[in-house]
Amino acid sequence: MYGENGNNEYGSNNGMYGDRTGGNGYGQYTAVNPAQAPVQAAPKKKKSGVFSKICLAAAVGLFFGLFAGAGLYLVQQAGSLLGLDMGIGNGGERGAYTEYTDKEKAERAEVISEAVAMPAASTSATTVVTDVTNVVEQVMPAIVSITNESTVNYFYYTMPSESSGSGIIIGSNSEELLLVTNYHVVADNESLKVCFTDGSEATALVKGTDSQRDLAVIAVAMDDISDSTLNSIKVARMGDSDALKVGEPAIAIGNALGYGQSVTTGVISALNREMTVENITGTFIQTDAAINPGNSGGALLNINGEVIGINSSKIGGSTVEGMGYAIPISAAKPIIEELMQKTTRTLVSEDERGYLGITGATVTQQEIMLYGYPEGVYVANVNDGSPADLAGMQRGDYITALDGETVTSMEGLQRLLMYYRVGDTVEVEIKRPDGNRYKDMTLELTLGDRSSLGRTN
Repeated sequence: MYGENGNNEYGSNNGMYGDRTGGNGYGQYTAVNPAQAPVQAAPKKKKSGVFSKICLAAAVGLFFGLFAGAGLYLVQQAGSLLGLDMGIGNGGERGAYTEYTDKEKAERAEVISEAVAMPAASTSATTVVTDVTNVVEQVMPAIVSITNESTVNYFYYTMPSESSGSGIIIGSNSEELLLVTNYHVVADNESLKVCFTDGSEATALVKGTDSQRDLAVIAVAMDDISDSTLNSIKVARMGDSDALKVGEPAIAIGNALGYGQSVTTGVISALNREMTVENITGTFIQTDAAINPGNSGGALLNINGEVIGINSSKIGGSTVEGMGYAIPISAAKPIIEELMQKTTRTLVSEDERGYLGITGATVTQQEIMLYGYPEGVYVANVNDGSPADLAGMQRGDYITALDGETVTSMEGLQRLLMYYRVGDTVEVEIKRPDGNRYKDMTLELTLGDRSSLGRTN
C-alpha cells in the first residue's frame, strides 16, 4: 500500500511518502513530489482495503470487549457493596451459571428493590431554630439577680466577699414579695441584695431554708419596692416536671457569672438523675442548656414559659460540659410552700441578741476527711446553767443545724444567732458520739441573755 515494489506494506522501496532506507518501516525518508508517485494497481488496493477492515474490526471488537469486561467488574463490585452474591467469577461459592431457588430469588429481588429505591444522600442540611423570644419576654420579669455579701476568714484576718446567684418570684403577701432560690446562694450571708428586671435594687431577708435540698425562700419588704418596679415584675408560673419527656426543649434564665440576666437553651437530657454532692442528695433534671455559676437559683423553663426546675450550678460542678442540673419543681413545691410560711427574721441589736452558752470550734474539712468527724461546730465547753446546759447539751457534741438552718462553722452559727432575741425558742440539731457512730438528737432551748452567761457563744 505504501511502497511500489516491496514485499509488504512497510517495505524499503520508494513509497508514497518517501524513500525508506533500512529493513523496516521506520527508515529514513526522502521527500518526493506526490504527483510523481506511481498509481497502484487495482488488485493491490482491494487487498490492502480488506486488511484494513479486518484490523479495524479487530480494534473495535477489542474496545467493546474491554468495555464489557469493565462493566461486568463494576456490577460485581456494586453487588458486593450491597451485600449481594452476584455469582460472578470463580472465587465465590456460586459459579457464573449457578441456579437460585425461588425463595432465594425473591429475597434477592427484595434487597435489590430496596437498594434501588433508597434516596440519594441530601447535599444540604436542615437546621431547626426555635425562637424563644416570646417565652423570655414573658418570664424575664419574674427572675431576679441576688448578691450575697459576707465575710471570709483567712487564718488571722477576715475579708469582705461577694457572690452572685439568681432567684424566682413565686408570690407575695400583704407585706412581702417572696422569692425562691438555692440555699447555697444565700448561705452565710451578712446581707442580701436583689436586683429586679428594671435595674432597681432592694434588700432581702432569709425566710426559710432547706440545706439538704439546696432550697431557700427569701423576702423583700413591699415598702422597699417602688410602684414602677411592682408594675414591671411578674410572678412565675409553675409547671409540672413529672410530665417532662427527654428531648423536649429547655430554657435556662439566670444571672450567669454575675453579669446580669442571660438566656441559654437546650433540651431535657435526662430525668431522675440520682446524685449526691456534698450534703445535697436527690433526683434531678439533667439538661444541656448551659448552667454556670450565677445561674444557681434561676429558672429552668419549658417551651410554654413554665418553671419546671430550679437550676443549681453546684450540683453540676465545673468538671463537666453540657451537663447542667436542676431541682424538679414538682418535688420542690411542698418544701417551698412550707418555707414560705416561716417567720422572716431581721437583724437584732447586740444588746437584745440571744445566746446558747457554749464554747465551740469549727470542724475543718481535713478533720472530716481524716477522722470522719461530723461537719458543723464541735462543742468544747457548755456553761453551767446556760440555755444549752439546761437543754441537755454536752461537751463533745457536734451542732449541725439551728432552727432548720445548716451549721458548718462557728462563724456561721454566730451569724444565725444575730437574728434571734433573748427569750426566743429554737431547735438545735446535734450529733452525739455513741461508740463507733453518732446519734442524731434535737434539743429545744430558750436563748438567754449574754450578761447572765459566764462565757459567750
